[in-house]
Amino acid sequence: MFPRLRAFRGARATGTAALAAVSALLLSACGGGAAEGGEDDVIRFATLPLSDDPGTATTPVDGIVRLLEEKTGMKVEITDVPDYTAVIESVRNGHTDIGIMSGFPSALAVNTGKVDSLVAWPGAADEPVSLCFTLKGSPITSMKDIKPETVIAFADPASSSGYFMPTHMLHEAGLDPKTDYKPMFSGGHEMSFTAIEKGQVDVACTATMMPQTEMFPFEEGEYQVIGESVSMPVSISVLGNQAMSQEKRAALLKGIPQVFSPENAAELGPYGEAFPQGVEPIVEPAKEIFQPFVEIAAVADVDISDLG
Repeated sequence: MFPRLRAFRGARATGTAALAAVSALLLSACGGGAAEGGEDDVIRFATLPLSDDPGTATTPVDGIVRLLEEKTGMKVEITDVPDYTAVIESVRNGHTDIGIMSGFPSALAVNTGKVDSLVAWPGAADEPVSLCFTLKGSPITSMKDIKPETVIAFADPASSSGYFMPTHMLHEAGLDPKTDYKPMFSGGHEMSFTAIEKGQVDVACTATMMPQTEMFPFEEGEYQVIGESVSMPVSISVLGNQAMSQEKRAALLKGIPQVFSPENAAELGPYGEAFPQGVEPIVEPAKEIFQPFVEIAAVADVDISDLG
């Protein structure tokens, strides 16, 4: 979720190499202490832009600022950063105070011991997070049709719905990325849609919510779902810088659940749509809530259990 949409990458990469780079960035960042939190009366929020085109960017900045200022009583400044890792590093280093992440990037961050999860929303039980699909007319109509030469598009190597969960789904179907299919990172969910539309890949994996969004270019009957993932223990988490003042932290712990709530979904746009409906947030969740991600990440040959 919250994909950074960038130019399609033609080069194929394995999940191991891509996630190793993400993990290396996080590990290298752990070498120094967390930076000071900046002005105590200003909340600095790192967001992911939802488009590369400034003229069509849909990050709901005005709504986020208004609601956070209203609920916390503090000034709010928004900074768009390019990708998942940049959000984590911005928060960890104290350049920003908070950022929103999906489950796996949150687990990566929390397991460094240098970033806190202030508020987390559990995933809806028994609801799949990801799906993989092909287009009408494709000879691939089920997981059994995937062959070693089949090219599968994933969104981002740190994406929960666009990489980790579908990789786990494929693994559960007996498919290994080293031998049973060719993984490719497109750079974002929308770029995966473009890739399969242009015939650059055979299968695209994305979030189950995507077919209900304007971003998804295919109508019902134009595509076929060949598999769905299991549910996720944490769907969304708001990460926080550990060096922020206690006053700011207290204001955020109280205000975040009030801002990211169903009644504000329309004003928050895509950010509002990303939060699960009917699920109560957990304030200051224990690290153990992220433990299931460790096992799922191992399927992608990524060990996030000892990044601290």
